[in-house]
Amino acid sequence: MNLPFPIAEIRDDAEAELGRKLFSGPVNFLKGVVAMDGLPEADRVEVCFAGRSNVGKSSLINAITNRKGLARASNTPGRTQEINFFELGDKRYLVDLPGYGFANAPVAVVEKWQRLLKSYLSGRPNLRRAFVLIDSRHGIKPVDEEIMQLMNRSALTFQVILTKIDKIKQPEQDKVLLQVRTKLAKHPAAFPELIITSSEKGEGIATLRAVIANFE
Repeated sequence: MNLPFPIAEIRDDAEAELGRKLFSGPVNFLKGVVAMDGLPEADRVEVCFAGRSNVGKSSLINAITNRKGLARASNTPGRTQEINFFELGDKRYLVDLPGYGFANAPVAVVEKWQRLLKSYLSGRPNLRRAFVLIDSRHGIKPVDEEIMQLMNRSALTFQVILTKIDKIKQPEQDKVLLQVRTKLAKHPAAFPELIITSSEKGEGIATLRAVIANFE
């Protein structure tokens, strides 16, 4: 039986090598952006990472770039309100969006961030894909679905990455995969493959690198 939203795999050695070579090259922080007029020129392929606070986004970005302190984690939801741009070689940007799910942020801050996020997601012509990070221990929550709906409306393809897969045992993995697949079936902008990762154990890192390296 073919499962909906199968787990992505590297197809061959050439694809793996493409990802390895790209991420063994230079990766540098470019700038933090708080308004649309601060965005860099849309002159290269771009992918962005979105996820609720404490989903493991900074850890994943550090893992795929093999640089411990490149993306900084904030333990306070809503603390980091910048869109952070990283140069990946001279032909790609990695973009780290602020964590969503603002239990402690002022309403005005949340509204400003949401406006910026909507403008960015719907108005960035070189944005090839958004990666939406979901904590394997919790599955898709309503706040994640809000972001997915925004991407549906923006006609922006997004791909779900399950993080911290090493934190749950196989029966729980099966359960969360069923929940995620069921939820994603309702989102037309969802890319039809999942990426399963553990930043700590290295699982799925080579696959994610290969996916990013293959964007033209």
